[in-house]
Amino acid sequence: MFSLNVPLPPAVERLAADLHPKLTGFDRVRDRHTLVCKRFGVGDVRSGDREEGEGTGERDPPPRQEALDRLRERLRRPLRGTDPFEVSVTGIEVFDAPQSGSRPVVYLAVESDELVRLHRRLCEAFGAVEGIEGNEYVPHITLARGGNPEPGAVADLVDAEFDPIRWRVHAIDVWDPEYREVAASVDL
Repeated sequence: MFSLNVPLPPAVERLAADLHPKLTGFDRVRDRHTLVCKRFGVGDVRSGDREEGEGTGERDPPPRQEALDRLRERLRRPLRGTDPFEVSVTGIEVFDAPQSGSRPVVYLAVESDELVRLHRRLCEAFGAVEGIEGNEYVPHITLARGGNPEPGAVADLVDAEFDPIRWRVHAIDVWDPEYREVAASVDL
């Protein structure tokens, strides 16, 4: 239903735009870029009570605004005490065998110990999506996936050099994939 994303600075979008011509041959090239901190299911927005059958799909999801209000309320405790933190895009890497979907996945590698710690706190509060969250969480910004890129294209991307992009995160965005927009921002 929603995800918690780190807002990206314009420098990341400029880098992605500069790399775009090198992504030919991939099935899906991202035009919107996100750095996901945590994904949420329908059950995560029902209430703070895990014994209500959260995530079982037995009930219809709450209306969008109600769900958003509940999620924001549930985020208070795990986000309490989170100070603004540093994030860096440091290179280009590839998932050769992603947990789901087509391969390869080429992405901007993200480094931030604080982001990883925040992700783990959120997983403790909401549970982890198996295979991609918890200990398997790799902070990244997907550029492209799938298809049949030219021989050497992935290696050329991974070998591309650029100055690291560093920024300070002062808020986290609640992303609504249905409407493809930021539904709310939570200041740190």
